[in-house]
Amino acid sequence: MEKLVSLCKRRGFIFQSSEIYGGINGFWDYGPLGVELKRNIRDAWWKAMVRDREDVVGLDASIIMHPRVWEASGHLTGFTDPMVDCKACKKRYRADQLCEELGITIETGSAEEHGFKLPPGTQCPACGSTDLTEPRDFNLMFKTFIGPVEDASSVAYLRPETAQAIFAQFNNVLSVSRQKVPFGIAQIGKAFRNEINPRNYTFRSREFEQMELEFFIKPGTDAEWHEYWVAERLRWYETIGLPSSSLHRDIHPKEKLAHYASACTDVAYEFPFGIQELEGIAARGNFDLSRHQEFSGKSMEYFDQETNEKYVPHVVEPSAGVDRIALALLCNAYAEEWVPTKDTGGEVLAADITASRPPEGYEMRTVMRFAPCIAPVKTAVFPLLKNKPELVAKAREVFEIAKACGPAFYDEGGAIGRRYRRQDEIGTPYGVTIDFDTLKDETVTLRDRDTMKQERVKIAELPALLK
Repeated sequence: MEKLVSLCKRRGFIFQSSEIYGGINGFWDYGPLGVELKRNIRDAWWKAMVRDREDVVGLDASIIMHPRVWEASGHLTGFTDPMVDCKACKKRYRADQLCEELGITIETGSAEEHGFKLPPGTQCPACGSTDLTEPRDFNLMFKTFIGPVEDASSVAYLRPETAQAIFAQFNNVLSVSRQKVPFGIAQIGKAFRNEINPRNYTFRSREFEQMELEFFIKPGTDAEWHEYWVAERLRWYETIGLPSSSLHRDIHPKEKLAHYASACTDVAYEFPFGIQELEGIAARGNFDLSRHQEFSGKSMEYFDQETNEKYVPHVVEPSAGVDRIALALLCNAYAEEWVPTKDTGGEVLAADITASRPPEGYEMRTVMRFAPCIAPVKTAVFPLLKNKPELVAKAREVFEIAKACGPAFYDEGGAIGRRYRRQDEIGTPYGVTIDFDTLKDETVTLRDRDTMKQERVKIAELPALLK
């Protein structure tokens, strides 16, 4: 992770938020390459979930909603984590994470509900003090105020999830989209959770982005639709370059399900810091729509013309984190390997990073093996020499062709091998080099990132090859 974090800052994937002021814990900024990576993830998800389907439509709801939304959803009273404070050094911990770190087994959940206590003598990991508070519930929602007066009547919250806006707008979307159950409403947007202890780089942050689908179904079809969406989501991860061998299906046992859920399966990935959740797929029954019907006084019933009956639809919710998926893709793409000193497409060897030096004729290279659909830059264009105007002019022509096929980068600085390495390190799948032969026969050298093999191709063939 240390190597990956260093690369992400050096190459412009991820920066610490407000770094010049010392940073702020749990918040991250995405640089030029990180922005493209996240956009590619969102686009791939939206295409698979909305554009390629006839039974899903989109929504883009506001971040701040009426406080009654969170009262109805249960977030005002139930969206909590048990926290523990060290009175000596003022560090704050999530009780379950603290006990996990110290090897203590406790029952997790609501501190008030379970009434668990820390064992006597439990020490703060930071300072060793035993002067710790007992676990108590801490609401994770960020509170703010609407308007000029900060009083109880103007209290509002930054949304901790994007799903509730979908439920609140169910009737409006249904009436304008001409959809019939089963159908879905999808949304991508920011969410905010005042995490007690943000950790593992960008994995657990206080500001993050979610991609959520609420798929409304007929009561009694929950199990089949839940299994359908689990399979669909697992297939999607492979299309963006996360291999099935690194993905896990974590099925929640009945005793750990929310009281309204009939099933929940997490898609988890093998991060360097452990197997962690990327996405949860839950069969939530009709809890959310029923609660909003109760609190708003507005009917959330659906009239099924085929069966001539009314019912409050049930829902299956695949909910994924953009930032977690981005981190998984970065971890999965990172590789170190021995490559021939002369970049001529020789055999690539898996790196033994414990070796004191590489094999003779080889050097170490760092490469990000992104799937081309996810890579922030698709093609890099290089004139062999920057002090030859005729090469530069032709390279700029080729660059325009490459840009029409996707994000491209033009680089004329330094030795050609060094330029290749820079592009390897940000995961650019293809490099195109313009040399003196290009001026004679309109061919260029096309280099593959993974194999480093090079071939001569006609400039006229480039658009089809790159696409």
